[in-house]
Amino acid sequence: MLSLLARHADVVAVDLRGHGRSGGRSTVGDAEVLDLAAAVEWARRQGYREVVTIGFSLSAAVAVCHAAGVRGTGDTAPDAVIAVSGPARWFSRETAPMRRVHWLLEQPHGRLTARLLGVRLDGPWGRVPLSPVEVVGTVAPIPLLLVHGDADPYFAPAHAHALHRATGGHAELWLEAGMGHGESGTGADLTDRLARWAIGTVGGGPRTGAADPHTVPPAGAPGGASTVVSSRSPGSEVA
Repeated sequence: MLSLLARHADVVAVDLRGHGRSGGRSTVGDAEVLDLAAAVEWARRQGYREVVTIGFSLSAAVAVCHAAGVRGTGDTAPDAVIAVSGPARWFSRETAPMRRVHWLLEQPHGRLTARLLGVRLDGPWGRVPLSPVEVVGTVAPIPLLLVHGDADPYFAPAHAHALHRATGGHAELWLEAGMGHGESGTGADLTDRLARWAIGTVGGGPRTGAADPHTVPPAGAPGGASTVVSSRSPGSEVA
């Protein structure tokens, strides 16, 4: 996926805290907005004029909350946001996969299993952070694209509809037939469409997700380029 996105723009891929090569412990959507803020700030320092954030699953919620300025991150706001397969609210247990995720988060043996899967979890929340549906209405005027599959086994399309309603129609919503969840459910065609939407939105190219015979040329070097900051938290897709 990253190589496909990189055909259109430079890509900064970020492992959120507690995942991959990043240190720290995962707070499952709370403090991760600070990680994304740091990545956007870094991209700006490199000279990128346009920055689009894209998140999948838990990271989609992080991208929405970051763009909304949660935890004082408003001064690092991106130029556009793409949220794929994201939840509208926390504590979603209506599907079997999400019930398994909550077992990982809440039970001692589950937390140990999560570590074996490569996810290092922090302790329980001391306070419940604002959920994406509570803050998404403040993302405007930043362009926001919500993408959700009708075959998502984790979060039903109702989550995307709730987020879209909460924006008052500001967000663009793509409901994808047959699409599953997150990065694993995002095929090459959809990845290409996401990249073209991002470049078209911030760079003046065609802002569309429809099939287009024209190819958007790659954005050149830092200093005049657009970049996509992709935040990743693969542990949120534990099946």
